[in-house]
Order: sequence, then C-alpha cells, then structure tokens
Amino acid sequence: MRDVASEINISTRGIPYPAGAAAAARLAAPWIALAIVFAILPLIFTSGSALTMLSMMGIMIVFALSYNMLLGETGLLSFGHAVYYGLGGFLAVHAMNTVVHDALPVPLPLIPVVGGFGGLLFGIVFGSVSTRRAGTAFAMISLGLGELVASSSLILRSFFGGEEGVSTNRTKLLHLFGFNFGPQIQVYYLIAAWCILCMIAMYALRRTPFGRMCNAVRENPERAQFVGYNPRMVRFLAFSFAGLFAGIAGGLSAINFELVNSAAVGATQSGLVLVAAFIGGTGSFIGPVIGAVLVTWLEAMLSDITEVWQLYFGLLFIGMVMFAPDGVAGLVTKHAPLWQARAYGSMLRLAQAYLIALAPALVLLGGLVLGVELTYRISGKAAEGTMISFFHATLDAASAWPWALAAALIAGGFGVFRLTWPLVGAAWHDAFVHLPATGRAK
Repeated sequence: MRDVASEINISTRGIPYPAGAAAAARLAAPWIALAIVFAILPLIFTSGSALTMLSMMGIMIVFALSYNMLLGETGLLSFGHAVYYGLGGFLAVHAMNTVVHDALPVPLPLIPVVGGFGGLLFGIVFGSVSTRRAGTAFAMISLGLGELVASSSLILRSFFGGEEGVSTNRTKLLHLFGFNFGPQIQVYYLIAAWCILCMIAMYALRRTPFGRMCNAVRENPERAQFVGYNPRMVRFLAFSFAGLFAGIAGGLSAINFELVNSAAVGATQSGLVLVAAFIGGTGSFIGPVIGAVLVTWLEAMLSDITEVWQLYFGLLFIGMVMFAPDGVAGLVTKHAPLWQARAYGSMLRLAQAYLIALAPALVLLGGLVLGVELTYRISGKAAEGTMISFFHATLDAASAWPWALAAALIAGGFGVFRLTWPLVGAAWHDAFVHLPATGRAK
C-alpha cells in the first residue's frame, strides 16, 4: 500500500498540504513577480511615449524568445525570422478588418491567435523545406525565403497593401468588459498579458523532453539520431513552434500600431531580432528578454538623437561578438558563483575595479561617437551645414579642432582603459581563487 504520509507535508497547525505545493509555489513565484512588475510599470512611466515603448518591449520579448527557440535552443541561425512575424501581422490585420466589415463578435484579445496561426502555417510550409539542412545551408535557405517574401510584399498588393501597407482600427472590434482598447494603457496591458502567457509557454516547452532533444540536436545531431530521434523532425518542430510565437508577436504589433507594411517582413526586422537575441545572450532563457528590452530602448533613444543609430547597433553587435559572445546574460551568469557563495567582499572589490575601468571606457566611447558624427556630417549632410550638436555643445565639423578632440579622446581613453585591464584581471582572479574558501566559510 502506498505511504500516504510521504505524499503530504504536515504543517505546524496540522493542516495537510500536497507535497508538491512548495515546489509549485517556487515555480510560480517568478511569474507572479513578473506579472506584478508588468502591472506597476505604467504607474511609474505614465507618459504616452513610455507606454508605447513598454508595449514595443513586450512585443519584442515574444519575438526574441521565439527566435531563441531556433538559435539558442536548436542551433539554427535564421536570417529570415521576420517572415513569420510579418505574415502573422498581416493575417491579424486582415482578420481585424474582416471582423469589423462583417460585424463578427470577435474581441480584440483573440486577434493574436490569428497571427499565431499564420506564423505556424507558414512555419510549417517553409520549415518543411529549410529544415532539411542545418548549419550554413539552413542560414542561406532562410535568407532566400526571407528575400522572397520581402520582394513579394511589394508585388502582391492585394494582400500586402504595397508600400503603404494595410491599416485597421482596433476600437471598432467587439468591446470586452467595457474596454475598447483605444487608450494606449489598455493596449499595453493586453500585450503584457500575451507576453507573460507566451513566456510561460516557451519556458515550459524548453523544459520538456522535446526541448532537451532540441539541445541535443544543437550539440550533436549524429548522437541524437543514434539514440532514435530524427534531427530533421526535431528541427522542423522547433521551427514550427518558433513561427507560432513569432506570428503572435506580429499580431500584437498589428494591434499596437494598427498598421502592418512590408518592413515587417524585411531583412531589417530579421536583423533586429537577431541582434536582440545575441546581445542579450542565447545561452539562457532570460538572455533574449534582456536583449529585447535593451535593443528596443536603444532604438527609441538613439533614433531621436542621431540618424546613424543603425551604425551604433552594428558596432554594438560586433563588440558583443568579439568580447562577450555569451551576451549580457552570460556576463551576469559568470558572477553568479560569487553571489551564491555570498562572497560580498570579493564582489565589492570587483565592482570597484569595474568602476575604475568604466571611466576611461566612457571617454573612449565619447571619442568614437564624436568621430562618427563628424564623419557623417561631412560625408552625408554637408549640404545642410557643418554644425553638429554634441552633448549640448555646438561644433563645426569643417574645423580641425573637433577632429583633434575626437582623436585625443579615443587615444587617451583607450590608453588609460588599457592600463586598467591588469587591475580588473587581478580583481577577477582574486575573487575566484578565494571562492572555494569563502564557500566553505559560509
């Protein structure tokens, strides 16, 4: 007979609880905390532009996590993931217009399902072709399919709407519980709800045996096939699921902007999600989330400051590839043993070394930015004048001294920054050399 006592925990008051209640609470706690954060963010950032940016972050989180199902989980580098995002968005916007035209009783919160269906459908169609190969061949096939759809978006005007795209009006759909989703705050909470739901679904999926087989196919497809799994089928299923969630993100974008155009399926959008996933870190679930938030914020901020913001994105991407291939999440994870061992003294000394190195690094960065802005003004905007604004200071790009200043900042910043490397290295070495003793002391 089964031991009933082993399946329950008895509290101090004698009330029985299921044995898995504590584990379930620990599992649900991060998601509850995330939902609370999503709920209070609009109370802190109340402006219209902030709500728009928060909504875009939620969409990009879903999009980046869907891309990580390919790159991070299965090892498939795709250059055309925006296809499923964009096609899901187009199907969603057409569905909204159909619902309005035919007066169908479909509320707005269900529209992302249409986008997800579109992403899944085209993921199955295109995935049946592209997942026959892996590695470089898969990347080239994904690039070709992406360019095929992007070029078709300017030809098939009845579906894609040409260069103007397809617009809609979300407020004309069936109102749900008195919400017409006209105010941006209502749209934000809709996106946040879908974002949390998709994050939970993708996290659960990666913890299943299928998710583990995706990792096995990424690491060694021959051994995965040896134990009885078809690597191509695993890649195909991962591709289809990635298309599903990318389509949901596209549907949320259609709701947020009430417009979908050819840019949604273009190479720029595919490159943006690749940058977001890689900068955040494809080795962990939280990495693409960090990358999505960071890239969305940088895009909104830099596009208001400079016209060459995409160049800075490229430089940031190159820097991450060269010096931090594991992304921001990887950098944080490397410090996790110090936190787990409660080596607060080592963490403090390491933080001090980082701060010392940060000052010349910022000087170097300022010189590089000044050099880029001066070059762009002379080469691309000379007809509009040679004056630029740099940190609220007006400089003449035709004069020699701003160029000399840029060169001095670059040379001086790099020189001093180079001198701080041994300091950081010594602090890092000391922190981890003494880590075992610190851990035992705990």
